Order: sequence, then structure tokens, then C-alpha cells
Amino acid sequence: MTPDPQGRPPDPARSDADFPVAAGVLFGLGLGGFFDGIVLHQVLQWHHMLSSWYPITSIENLELNTLWDGIFHSATYVFVVIGLFVLWRRARGRHLRWSNRALVGSLLVGWGLFNLVEGLIDHQWLGVHHVNERVARAHWFTWDLGFLAWGLAMLLGGLWLLRTGRGTTPTALRR
Repeated sequence: MTPDPQGRPPDPARSDADFPVAAGVLFGLGLGGFFDGIVLHQVLQWHHMLSSWYPITSIENLELNTLWDGIFHSATYVFVVIGLFVLWRRARGRHLRWSNRALVGSLLVGWGLFNLVEGLIDHQWLGVHHVNERVARAHWFTWDLGFLAWGLAMLLGGLWLLRTGRGTTPTALRR
């Protein structure tokens, strides 16, 4: 181990550490939520947070949905802030083995988990909204299944990246 930037001898307790996967998962949860809220709620306007319970048929319902969209965005923001805190705590004062596979894999795990949890709880169990409420109601379930499949694919792809990144040299992980 080499001295730190201030010339102090290396501390064995603060040696190289693996990439903090928990931070990447939290970032993935937040980014998945931001994508959902920005793209599906705001840009495409396919649904809002409570649009199945309170359809956008009045100003009052739009205001209520917009409020809950903001609460949803606040929660996803918290995931990102906690992820940043975890990353900072793990990286501060030590060298991390920065791994593209670990970063991308953990982001995909988080985003995939977001889609699966949100899709199962909000779309299927509670029915507060569905992925695309602009299509005929008969097609809502198909869009919901596609959202779940997308989430499962990201989760499995992320787990595969994390698994295949283990046991390789730090140089190989940087690719």
C-alpha cells in the first residue's frame, strides 16, 4: 500500500475496498423513480401517482395527483441522497476499487427493484395507477406486464454483472 495524498503511512483498516453496491442500488432506485416520474408522469403524461383512483377529469384531481407526484419525487430524491451518503462514507479516506460492472450492475439492480416493487404494489395490488392509462383500458394490464418484465430484465442483468465482476482483478473490473 502506498502513502495517502498527505504522505501519511497507509492504514491497513482503510485499505482497498470493493465498490459500495448498496450505494449503487440506492442510486438505481432513485434514478428509476426519477425516470418514471419525469418521463411517464410529466413528459408522456401516461399516468400520475393516483390517476386510477382520481382520474384527471377535474382541476381538483389534477392538483391532488400533482401533489402526490411531488411526494413521490421527494421519496426518490431521498434514495439518491442516501446513496450519495453511503458512497461518501465508504469512499472517504480510502481507495475504492471502482468497477464499471459493479456500478452498472448495482444501478440496474436498484432500477429493476424499483420497477418490480412499484409495478407490483402500485399497479397490481393497490391499483393507484397503471403504466399507460392513455390506451384502451383493456390494454392497461399488457403495459403493466411490460413494465414488470423490463424491471425483471434490469434486475437479472444487474445481478449477472455483479456476479461476473467478482473474483476478477481490479483492472479487469474497470473495463
